[in-house]
Amino acid sequence: QVHFVESGGGLVQPGGSLRLSCGATGFTVSSSVMRWYRQAPGKERELVAYSSRSGSTTNYGDSVKGRFTVSRDNAKNTGYLEMNSLKFEDTAVYLCNFRTSYETEYWGRGIQVTVSS
Repeated sequence: QVHFVESGGGLVQPGGSLRLSCGATGFTVSSSVMRWYRQAPGKERELVAYSSRSGSTTNYGDSVKGRFTVSRDNAKNTGYLEMNSLKFEDTAVYLCNFRTSYETEYWGRGIQVTVSS
């Protein structure tokens, strides 16, 4: 019964911003570790953001540090990835990942982000 409503992706110009959203059903986001990954053509899957269960600890990949911010709205059971100052190399499918308190992992289907002039 777990599924996500994902939104926020699309085509954006370099220097622009997007906020990706993963609204979850079937588990509790506030009790879960959240990670955001991306997969670009010809590249390995890359971890871009991490958030502890409480959200008090966050970490970012070197390539996005200072530009991306992970957050969540527990009342909406939704995780977010805010992306600023986007570059061509940020083009990828972005995947939300949650590890619950029961150590079960769930993955979103993926959100396409294309940065193009």
